[in-house]
Amino acid sequence: MNVVANYLNFIGGEWVSASSGETHEHFNPAKPSESIGFTTVSTVGDVEKAVEAAKSAAAGWKAMSSVNRGEILRKAADILEERADDIAKTATQEMGKRFIETKGEALRGASILRYYAQEGMRKKGEVLPSAANGTTLLAVRVPVGVVAAITPWNFPIAIPIWKIAPALVFGNPVVWKPGQETGITAAKVTKVFEDAGLPAGVLNLVLGRGSVVGDVLTTHKDVAAVTFTGSNAVGQNIAKLATEHGKKFQLELGGKNPAVVLEDANLDLAARLVVEGAMKQTGQRCTATSRAYVEASIYDEFVEKVIENAKQITIGDGLQDGITMGPVASKKQFDTVTGYIQKGKDEGAELLYGGSTLDIDGGYYIEPTIFGNATHEMTIVNEEIFGPVVALMKVADYNEALEKANNTIYGLSAAVFTDSLEKAFHFMENSEVGMVQINGETGGAEPQAPFGGTKASGQGPKEQGQSAAEFFTTNKTVTINPFTK
Repeated sequence: MNVVANYLNFIGGEWVSASSGETHEHFNPAKPSESIGFTTVSTVGDVEKAVEAAKSAAAGWKAMSSVNRGEILRKAADILEERADDIAKTATQEMGKRFIETKGEALRGASILRYYAQEGMRKKGEVLPSAANGTTLLAVRVPVGVVAAITPWNFPIAIPIWKIAPALVFGNPVVWKPGQETGITAAKVTKVFEDAGLPAGVLNLVLGRGSVVGDVLTTHKDVAAVTFTGSNAVGQNIAKLATEHGKKFQLELGGKNPAVVLEDANLDLAARLVVEGAMKQTGQRCTATSRAYVEASIYDEFVEKVIENAKQITIGDGLQDGITMGPVASKKQFDTVTGYIQKGKDEGAELLYGGSTLDIDGGYYIEPTIFGNATHEMTIVNEEIFGPVVALMKVADYNEALEKANNTIYGLSAAVFTDSLEKAFHFMENSEVGMVQINGETGGAEPQAPFGGTKASGQGPKEQGQSAAEFFTTNKTVTINPFTK
């Protein structure tokens, strides 16, 4: 692989150009005139070669002890830590997040690898009682087969690793299609696995356009399962195709995550975490706080504290020290987010803070944007924006807040800020989401805990933790009868 400027597919243990000969140039969203390299653009034929390589490697990888598979992940974790600065810098240059955020993501990836390395030492099944005397009855977990992992650009290190690591430790070969915007980062992450000693063909990287690669992976006869994180529209197409072709699928989709702020809350804490939840990673995460319901008695005071926190945000190139928010990832994302901000204004939401773009080296910079007095009829309250925008709404009491927080097609994450143990537990039980934060921001996940949403935010088994075994393995029942003449 040419590590200077041109990044290639990794198929069957070899770095190879796409058969098309086409390349995609990557530009820094903080300074779009700055080219940071090229990636190859895959064709259908390249994808088929990758699947063939994975299929050829499947038997040998399955036969390897899960303990030894885990050791390879442990080595990969060490290498990822050693290269964390380089990989994080590349991710920042590709999609704009601050270096401190991308480095944190790389270190989180190492933690995920170590967690799943330990999974290789856990039980693979269980012994069950049989009604027949002398019969041994087993339920054994076995690999599902070739896994297609289709991942987004917003977390180009952690999300791929939390799919790839469990797939590998449970004995499945993988074909990985990353977001085209972060293909260079993906190539460097793949090199980590190669250098950790992963056998040829066990992990294959195909770079290029999702519109070309995605459908082939989803429908290929030798792909057994598809794990996808991304937009709802693409996810629903994957679900349709996977169902038609008999594939197992796992979807992590969008979110419209609410925070509920009650009058007994610590308002300083709530204001800080609502702003952090909305503005971290420039709002480009599915768990970002995008709407907040605030009891009327504290609404004005809360608005003041939110604006104070927003004013502390410094905007610029994520590689610079002291910057607390970088650009959005691309011109396309810039146009999408600014379009939503204009729609918020047009539909009558009160612009409390921000809302403008900034001209810094031609980068895709948008101010942290806070709307007030929004209503549920407004687009900015209903649709995922994926940018640094949050809408604040006044409610009469907790019951109204809960009702409106649940009034969405999404169900990924939610937070409540309160000192009431009764309301905290009620919210935990009645919030229609997959993840609840009590006095915390809506984002955040740990490797040992299941990650995923309900309703339109996700389908299939949850990611991370031991829940991953539900997707990347299948149960095989084995009956061993007595040896009789």
